[in-house]
Amino acid sequence: MVNSIMTISIRPLSAAERLDWLRLIRCENVGPITFFRLLDRFGTAARALEALPELARSGGRSKPIKLCSRAAAEQELLAAQAIGARLLCACEPEYPALLREVDDAPPCLYVLGDVALLSRPCVAIVGTRNASAGAKQFSRKLAMDLGAHGFAVASGLARGIDTAAHEGSLNTGTIAVMAGGVNVVYPPENARLHAAIAAQGALISELPPHLEPQARHFPRRNRLISGLARAVVVAEASLRSGSLITARLAADQGRDVLAVPGSPLDGRSEGPNQLLRDGAILCRGIDDVLEQVANPRHRPLREPAGGDFTAGPASTPSPAALAAAREKVLSNLSVAPVTVDEIIRQCQLSASIVSFVLLELDLAGRLERLPGHRVSLLPEA
Repeated sequence: MVNSIMTISIRPLSAAERLDWLRLIRCENVGPITFFRLLDRFGTAARALEALPELARSGGRSKPIKLCSRAAAEQELLAAQAIGARLLCACEPEYPALLREVDDAPPCLYVLGDVALLSRPCVAIVGTRNASAGAKQFSRKLAMDLGAHGFAVASGLARGIDTAAHEGSLNTGTIAVMAGGVNVVYPPENARLHAAIAAQGALISELPPHLEPQARHFPRRNRLISGLARAVVVAEASLRSGSLITARLAADQGRDVLAVPGSPLDGRSEGPNQLLRDGAILCRGIDDVLEQVANPRHRPLREPAGGDFTAGPASTPSPAALAAAREKVLSNLSVAPVTVDEIIRQCQLSASIVSFVLLELDLAGRLERLPGHRVSLLPEA
């Protein structure tokens, strides 16, 4: 399998390098996977920024790609500094180690509060906003018990189960993952809890300060909740709940999924009951969680590299070889998703060349990257 993300050397970044990282991830058509592909090929974010316009043109883009200016990135960092938030980049030692393993880990992460919490072992607790009193009591107690055993608790600061989980772990270590800027309170009734977490725990987000949460941000927020954790516990959730998205992402990331059973007569228990039917681990309390995290299925998806980003750019195929490769790759792409491995097999090309062509198409805005190392062409406007 072709890994979507490079291995990285763990080291602090200079202020100039951190600014380049922020600029690169804020450029048009650059998502986390594309970011790390660029870094892998060009060695530094600065070199990748220089290469973006030509890569996008080669991928078939007719108008110039929008780059994040130095001034815009500096303004974002000043806004973060004004609210007391810190920017962590994925190669830096304080960045959460488990999250770093995720294919689409955010290259840049804002933290408001206690950065040291991100190095603690973590369990996520998620569930419905419209939670029963019993489920909230269970989640609050489980969070307290996890804290007593040295675990931080991650959740999404939503109403219901999330709020109960944060309240239960506030004094021992709670991490709230935001779907907007770390300083944007959502929902409004959690303003006091938000302030308490900023003072005693940690609020994190991959989005700029002051950005209001939007519907499309929540699924991406959920991958961070599961990515931080050794295991994810789902309390109450309907079959269409975002908590089940978190559970699916957790399974995709190699995390363990635990579910709290409930009455089949209560629609809020349909999600956990379905997860149990599909193979999730029964959660009756702290002992079940501790038993699982003591013997986790999880294995690191990748190991830190011994090298350095500054090793230099990878060699670029010749123009003739690239032209032929583009034709072959495009002939094997459509709006139907296909794995990168299958494209390599069908094209009979090296993984490096296929990766380079896909990178061009991605930056041109013609490619969509999907879970499971799959890609597809975006429909033409």
